[in-house]
Amino acid sequence: MPPVKQREMAKPEHTFAALKRIFSYMHGFRIQFVLVIIGIFISAFAGIAGNYLLKPIIDNLENAFKTGHWKYGKFIGILTVMAVIYALGALSTLFYQRVMMKISTTTLMRIRNDLFCKMEMLPIRFFDKHTHGELMSLYTNDTDAIREMLSNSIAQFISSAITIVGVFTAMLIYSWRLTILVVAVLFVIVKVIGFVGSRSGKGFAAQQKALGRVNGYIEEMIDGQKVVKVFCHEEKAGEEFDALNEELCKAATHANTFANILMPIMNNLSYIHYALTAIAGGIMAVKGIGGMTVGTVVSYLQFTRSFSHPITQVSQQLNSVLTALAGAERIFRVIDEEPETDDGYVTLVNADIAADGTITESDERTGRWAWKHPHKADGTVTYTEVRGNVEFDDVVFGYEPNKTVLNGISLYAKPGQKIAFVGSTGAGKTTIINLINRFYDVPEGKIRYDGININKIKKDDLRRSQSIVLQDTHLFTGTVMENIRYGRLDATDEEVYAAAKLANADSFIHHLENGYDTMLTADGANLSQGQRQLLAIARAAVADPPVLILDEATSSIDTRTEALIEKGMDSLMEGRTVFVIAHRLSTVRNSHAIMVLEHGKIIERGNHNELIAQHGKYYQLYTGMFELS
Repeated sequence: MPPVKQREMAKPEHTFAALKRIFSYMHGFRIQFVLVIIGIFISAFAGIAGNYLLKPIIDNLENAFKTGHWKYGKFIGILTVMAVIYALGALSTLFYQRVMMKISTTTLMRIRNDLFCKMEMLPIRFFDKHTHGELMSLYTNDTDAIREMLSNSIAQFISSAITIVGVFTAMLIYSWRLTILVVAVLFVIVKVIGFVGSRSGKGFAAQQKALGRVNGYIEEMIDGQKVVKVFCHEEKAGEEFDALNEELCKAATHANTFANILMPIMNNLSYIHYALTAIAGGIMAVKGIGGMTVGTVVSYLQFTRSFSHPITQVSQQLNSVLTALAGAERIFRVIDEEPETDDGYVTLVNADIAADGTITESDERTGRWAWKHPHKADGTVTYTEVRGNVEFDDVVFGYEPNKTVLNGISLYAKPGQKIAFVGSTGAGKTTIINLINRFYDVPEGKIRYDGININKIKKDDLRRSQSIVLQDTHLFTGTVMENIRYGRLDATDEEVYAAAKLANADSFIHHLENGYDTMLTADGANLSQGQRQLLAIARAAVADPPVLILDEATSSIDTRTEALIEKGMDSLMEGRTVFVIAHRLSTVRNSHAIMVLEHGKIIERGNHNELIAQHGKYYQLYTGMFELS
C-alpha cells in the first residue's frame, strides 16, 4: 500500500474566501440573521446611549449643587430612561445570542453532512494518504473551532464594530481635541494587535497540527491495545506518546503565550489611555476649553472605556477566528477533493433468461443478472448474462506513478472456477483483488468481466455483482441481523437465516443472549475473532453474488470450523467465480487454478497436483521448504 503522509496544517491562506464559504452554509437564515444584526444594533446602541446620559445627569447634579435648586423630576426621568435602555440592551443581547446559537449549530450540521457525504464518495487512494486521526480531527477540533467562531466571534465582531463607530462618533461630538488622543492610542493598539496576532496565529496552527498527531496516535494505541500488551510495548508506547504530547505542549505554550499576553497589554494600554484622557479632560473642564464640563469629562471617560473594550474583544477573538478559518480551509479542501470518478455506462439489472437464451430485463429480483449495455454508436441496447468470467490482459499497476506493484499480469477465471493466489506479503495478491472491484483503475492493460472492459461498467453495479470477505473483519453498531443484512439491505429474515446457516454461524448466534437481535458494539468486541469472521462470511453469502472474493476469509477460524465452513461454501461457490487469497495452502488445494506470485509477477500457475509435479516455488512452499511471510 502507498505510504501515509502527514498533511501540513497552516494558517488560513484565503481568509475572505473561507468566510464566504462558511456564510454560504447559512442559507435559509436570512431573516434570522437580519434579526441578529438588529439585536446587536440595539444592544450596542443601549451601551452608547447609557453612557451618553451620564452627561446630563452629572451636569444636572453640578447645577443643583451650585444653585441649590434640585430638579427631581428631570433627574428621575433620565434615570428611568437609562434603566429602560439598559434593560432593552440586555434583552437584545440574550435574543441575538440564542438566535446565533441556532444558526451556528445548523450551519455546522450542514458542513458535517457535506464533509461526511464527500468522504463516502472519495476513492480509496485518498484514505491511503490520510490517517484516521487526521480525518477525525476535521469532525472534532476543526468543526469545534468553527462553532466557537460562529456562536461567539462573529456576533462580537459586529457588536464591536458598531460600538467602535458609535462611540467614536459620540466622542467626536463631545470633544474633537480629546479624540485626537484616542486616535494616537488606537494606532499603537492596532500595531500591538498586528504584531502579537500574527505570531499567535502561527502558534495555533502548529498546535492544531500537533493535536491531530496526538489524536491519531491515541486512536492507534486504543485499537492495538492487545498487541501493545502482548509485546510488552507499554513503556515504549508511553515514551512515544510523551514525545508527541511534549510537542503539543510546546506548540500550545507558544500559541497561548502570545494569546494570553495580548489581554494584559490591551488592559494596560487602556488604563494609560484612561489616565491621559482624565488629565487632559480635567484641565479642559477647569479652563473651560471647548465648552468642556464635568459631566462631559465623566461621560467621555466612560466612552473611552467603551471604546477600548470592543477593541480588546476583537483582539481576543482574532486567534479563535484564525484557528477556525484554518480549520474551515482544511474541511473545504476535503470537500473540494475530486470524487471517485465513474465513467461507466454498463449497468447490472435483474434478468429473465428464457430457455433459448433470450434475456429480458425484470423489475423484480429473479436471482439472475445481466449486464445492460447501451451502444452509443447505433443506440441499441444488448444484454449479457452475468456469469463471472474475469480476464486480466497484461495488467500493469502501481500505487505510485514510478513504483509498479503488478507487472504484466495475465490470467482468466471461468464461471464456477475457484482461483487461488499465493505468495509472500507484498507479492501483489491483494492488489489484484482491489483491481477486480475497481478500488483502483489500471493505467496499462485491460480487465474484462464477461467480455466487457470493467472501465465501462458502473462501479456501484460492478461491486454489487461481487461479495468480498476481508481478513480484517469490520462489524457495525447494530444487531447481528442488521450486520448480516448489510450485504443486501432488501434481504428477508429467511434469507439472512439461510446465509448464516450456510456460513455455519447460525449455531453460535442462537447461543447469544438475544440471538439474531443481539446488539454488537465496538466492532463486535463481545464476539470472538472467529465468530466475527463467520458473520462477515454470512454477510457475503446473503448478497448472493456471481463473484466471490475471499481475502484470508478463514484466517481467524480454527481448522475444524474451517472444514465445516468449506462444506457450506462449496454450495455457495457453485456456479460462481471465486478468488481466494490464503496463507494456509491446505485451503487452496481444491482450487481449479493456483497462481503463485512473486514481485508482482505470476511465476507459476496450475492446479495443486500440477504445481507439485513441477517441483517449483509452490512445491517448496507446500512441503515447508519455504514459508509464506
